[in-house]
Amino acid sequence: MDSASAMKAAGDLPEAEKRRPTGLGTVTVVFLLALPLLLLSFFLFRDRAVASIAADSLVWHRAQLQGSGNASSSSPRQTTDGGDAHHDRLLGGLLSPDFDAATCLSRYEASKRWKPSPFPVSPYLVQKLRQYEANHRRCGPGTANYRAAVAQLMSGRNADRAECRYVVWLPIQGLGNRMLSAVSTFLYALLTGRVLLAHEPPEMEGLFCEPFPGTSWVLPPDFPYTTGFWVGSNESYTNMLENNVVRYDDGGGDASSLPPYVYFHLEQTELRLQKHAFCEEDHRVLDRFNWMVLRSDSYFAVALFLMPMYRAELHRMFPAKGSVFHHLGRYLLHPGNRAWGIVERFYDGYLAGADERLGVQVRIAPFLPITFEAMYEQITRCAWEHELLPRVTDTSEPAAAGARPAKVKAVLVVSLKPEYYDRLHSVYYTNATATGEVVTVYQPSHDQDQHTEARAHNERALAEIFLLSYSDKVVTTGFSTFGYAAHSLAGLRPWLLLLPDRSTMRADVACVRAASVEPCLHSRPSLVCRAEQDLDPVAHVPFLRHCEDLDFGLKLFD
Repeated sequence: MDSASAMKAAGDLPEAEKRRPTGLGTVTVVFLLALPLLLLSFFLFRDRAVASIAADSLVWHRAQLQGSGNASSSSPRQTTDGGDAHHDRLLGGLLSPDFDAATCLSRYEASKRWKPSPFPVSPYLVQKLRQYEANHRRCGPGTANYRAAVAQLMSGRNADRAECRYVVWLPIQGLGNRMLSAVSTFLYALLTGRVLLAHEPPEMEGLFCEPFPGTSWVLPPDFPYTTGFWVGSNESYTNMLENNVVRYDDGGGDASSLPPYVYFHLEQTELRLQKHAFCEEDHRVLDRFNWMVLRSDSYFAVALFLMPMYRAELHRMFPAKGSVFHHLGRYLLHPGNRAWGIVERFYDGYLAGADERLGVQVRIAPFLPITFEAMYEQITRCAWEHELLPRVTDTSEPAAAGARPAKVKAVLVVSLKPEYYDRLHSVYYTNATATGEVVTVYQPSHDQDQHTEARAHNERALAEIFLLSYSDKVVTTGFSTFGYAAHSLAGLRPWLLLLPDRSTMRADVACVRAASVEPCLHSRPSLVCRAEQDLDPVAHVPFLRHCEDLDFGLKLFD
């Protein structure tokens, strides 16, 4: 078409069509108008946890490669949703498949992000769990058996060997203590044929999913005996024994003459458990009660292994002694959907694409305060001595052009305080590493103080325990039950930051590698009811050791 024809054709167009700008012109105008807003958003709304643009782009690029099936061999267990393409959904048979997954998203999703368990699951443990679940459905809240048992309880007397027997768990202290004592109480229920019922105060509502299919473990709100218990309670087993309410020599007597329930006090006092807690003659008496109320802040599962009457059963369930909390914690403790949402968003947003994840958990013991500078020095000394983190250079210059893509190491800092994150982030943001690795540092929250009475605080704490458990390596603070729960769920032997010397407020050895993944029982059980009361159980039980972070504590190991 010549120019004259083109002009004529244009003149024949409707007026509206003549005014319509070309597509290229529209894009150009919109882009120019939006550019200042885009730049402003970039500088104002970057997340404080992002270590650098380069680091995030590398993480994003790896995630994209994994999503397309072209992931490098450095991250073989990752998929686009952060999990293993062939992950063990039922954890080797620990979990029952008889749940609606939507009611508890974490139950079958959590395993996607864990490293493979170092401990095979015993078929006998699987059998015991299925038997327990059937018993809980038969005796749990809402059943005729439960109503009959409560009626017997309210009658003011015990019953001769009832069809259903119960242990009521009362939570105390912080979340780490609660998780350790809940698992211990469940193990006790497995050994004694009791049904575990958990008191759920407001700060724990919905924190954990129901662990048993077709029933509930939540103690009904009208249960009358949940408060007022302490070491001196009249209903405590020790006081009953001292007041001759119960006696060792009437084991074959009429159980209906006993009080309607017994209170079993397992709260540590000056790092000791109460007398008569883990002696066989005492447990034969305790076994006559159909209702037990138990209050504990300890990982007393360790002490159950001291009792020959339980040892054979425990050996069949746990051929690997270091797997007790690892297996039972993964079976019993599933974050509710609110807490799990925090886990998924943070993991997938910040951690999933890294080549390696290092968890660093910092908890300052209130009885032994240490300055920030001293604690930070101990953390970095531990990380550098054991090559958990690369040392930095005195330059921030990037690697030479054409170099291989840098390995990305994501560091998850979990602490009530923000200072440890701030310092680590600043160091690795400002300086290049001697190895060429890119280190990104993240912290999900920093509440400053512990607020166990607040449900939202507990949800964040539970989410961070699980985020720590998705690490490849982990550094935790000695004596911290929060750290114990995280590394035990992970199946990782942690590097434990040791408590500082009281005189110098400095730890001569920054950290040690734990002998097992098991938590430590801080409160050594009293053995005064035995002839060998002064003997150290470690000298006589081959699978017990003293804890690395508490020389008189006890822990299981293989």
